Amino acid sequence: MSTQPRLAMPRRIIIVFSATVLVWMALGALLDRDYNRPTHAVGAIITTVLVVPLVVLARRLLDRRPWAGLGLPPLRVGWRRLLLGMACWLVPAAVGFALCLGLGWVEISVRTSVGDALRVAALLVVLVFLKEALPEELVFRGYLQHNLATRLPAWQAVIGQAALFTLFGFLTGAARSVDRLVLFTVFALLLGAFRAATGDIWAGIGFHVAFQTVAQLFGDVGAVFDVTGSGVLGVVALGAIPFSVSWLVIRRLYRDRLDWQALEADPAR
Repeated sequence: MSTQPRLAMPRRIIIVFSATVLVWMALGALLDRDYNRPTHAVGAIITTVLVVPLVVLARRLLDRRPWAGLGLPPLRVGWRRLLLGMACWLVPAAVGFALCLGLGWVEISVRTSVGDALRVAALLVVLVFLKEALPEELVFRGYLQHNLATRLPAWQAVIGQAALFTLFGFLTGAARSVDRLVLFTVFALLLGAFRAATGDIWAGIGFHVAFQTVAQLFGDVGAVFDVTGSGVLGVVALGAIPFSVSWLVIRRLYRDRLDWQALEADPAR
């Protein structure tokens, strides 16, 4: 990889962050009108097609460093952490669902057939991976957090990318209310901590896929369930329980590796 002078780290971050916001805003203006499944699929494919090359080019032209530093090794290496991230959300979330249903806080009924619900769930896994989990984790916990972590202690890099992710949510219209802003911040802090603990973004991708898929499945996007008490379900089963338990699990599993004061290496070759 070239050792020619490269842009200063703050400039690289501003360029990639700004380009990411513009991509999401442009796609939102073009596609986010009345929801339908084909438009969702098109948007998911275009998002990945645009964002992944954006990060590749930024890494080559702005960073002048190899891809490896971004924390996205091949799936054959990262699949265990991908599944770990999914399990870290799904298992405690299932406990949360059982608690909410058992205590009568929430009622859920299926609008269509169970088979149709399963087909929608499988489709949403793919669409969430392409539209949110892969591109967002690659940009924020991959590119931006890594660049911050080469100059700042790990804990500061986690906070920095979380601030950028929350700003991204605000600018793109995904997080304009107080509760959405808090969700974006907490979510980003958790996934940034996953990156700091595991050393790559696969666990975060798995967690992101599981969370977003179930949230959409039981919301208006999935449109296969009627939920009474959706606010309680969102706070308890989708948020508080899986978010807190997952971090306890990751911290326990990677306690020997996690160092909040460490800097990430960024070799030129």
